[in-house]
Amino acid sequence: MNRRPRKQDPDHLAWLRTLPCICCQDNISTEAAHIRMSDARVGKVNPGVGAKPDDKWALPLCGGVDGCHPEQHGMSERKFWEVRGIDPILMALALYSISGDTEEAERIIYAQVIKAFINPMMSD
Repeated sequence: MNRRPRKQDPDHLAWLRTLPCICCQDNISTEAAHIRMSDARVGKVNPGVGAKPDDKWALPLCGGVDGCHPEQHGMSERKFWEVRGIDPILMALALYSISGDTEEAERIIYAQVIKAFINPMMSD
């Protein structure tokens, strides 16, 4: 069975790099981080070792030695997102659907901050 070619969108990735990190809002060293994990809700499969998923499955994460992007690669990807209370599939699709609209993207990203801050308080 042949794999279909990866769908690339360099303009979308360049735009993601202009946004703040979806986890910590650092806007200095943002990278476009691809989400590799599978998700049956949308028929997304992990592309396998050495292959990246389509560019629509990317989110803005800060880089650098202590950044969120290296941390994402240092643990289970699913665990990384669960700990932060972020649904990366939903967020990637939301950002891809408005690609290029920075004002709307920042609204979506900052809504994640509020959600992550309020949810832990609700369980107390």
